[in-house]
Amino acid sequence: MTDKSPLLIIAAGGTGGHMFPAQALAEAMLARGWRVRLTTDARGARYVGGFPDAVEIVQLRSGTFARKGVAGKLLAPFAIAAGCIGAAMQMLRDRPAVVVGFGGYPSIPAMAAAWVLRLPRMIHEQNGILGRVNKVFATRVNAVACGTWPTDLPAGVQGIHTGNPVRGAVLERAGAPYIPPGDYPMSVLIIGGSQGARILADVVPPAIAALPMRLRNNIRVAQQARPEDVARVTELYAAEAIPAEVVPFFNDIPARMSEAQIIITRAGASTLADLTVIGRPSILVPFAAATGDHQNANAAGLVQQGAAAILQEKDFEVDRLSALLEGVLDDPAAAVRMAHAALAAGRPDATERLVELVEGLAQPAAAAPVATTKE
Repeated sequence: MTDKSPLLIIAAGGTGGHMFPAQALAEAMLARGWRVRLTTDARGARYVGGFPDAVEIVQLRSGTFARKGVAGKLLAPFAIAAGCIGAAMQMLRDRPAVVVGFGGYPSIPAMAAAWVLRLPRMIHEQNGILGRVNKVFATRVNAVACGTWPTDLPAGVQGIHTGNPVRGAVLERAGAPYIPPGDYPMSVLIIGGSQGARILADVVPPAIAALPMRLRNNIRVAQQARPEDVARVTELYAAEAIPAEVVPFFNDIPARMSEAQIIITRAGASTLADLTVIGRPSILVPFAAATGDHQNANAAGLVQQGAAAILQEKDFEVDRLSALLEGVLDDPAAAVRMAHAALAAGRPDATERLVELVEGLAQPAAAAPVATTKE
């Protein structure tokens, strides 16, 4: 790799949901001999620890209108403008071949500068509904890569279904053989995330306890819970003599997913990407307060394809969840169909698809917007 190698600028920040797929693309482009620069802000910089050392990290000023307080909202446009000017000056000094935005307010400066300078550019949206920033740039880029399919796009905007890149640990278990429910130990995995996980702690233990004894006696539970809920949830399972491991965080999610007969989870884009690449039945509980109700959009495709069942928070009650669980665990053939449908929805080659788009845009004739919607 030399100073004459093509330069990819990745613009991302705000949350891990934006940064993790950005990291996957950075790693792949470095392997192909590109130079890679990540532009983010102080918030996004919290997630750069996993990026390869060869990635140049540049912090630009940005702002967000989501911050509380009148002063923060009034200052945001000035911070964003300063970041845009800084990004444009950098691009004029070292012209990138392609600029890719992964969403979040920290991606605004680089994407705006690329638009002004008419550089080849694209965005990647992880969820089934465009985030605020990606929605602004969707009509101003040459390609829109969609992590979730279908994605709700503005009129006239067409997308390419690339999928969401997943970690290497997930790819190692891609398509792992599924052991259907039966008269032997069965694993139920519950991963609730940090937001709104209390409802899972309240409902899941009594729902499992309400299962017929022929099923309940075989169940082994692994459940994520908020630190303040761990002791309470552990006691609920212990009182029913249900073997359970309850912790705030699992660092071996791919292994646990591959061993599970069913997964109960929120409908975050990264989680759904993992379980579809591995291929497991699931019961999805979209987070009702998610911005733009994007978790319901994320779940829609899997539910339509028969890969998952869905329970809205308003319907997430002990009896309903217990009935859904029984329906899957008591019907091995149905569970296998769900697992196969989940696997069919997965995109283990999501990173490679993004790489192809980037390299295509880097060609001189690739400056026009994408003309067709592709899966």
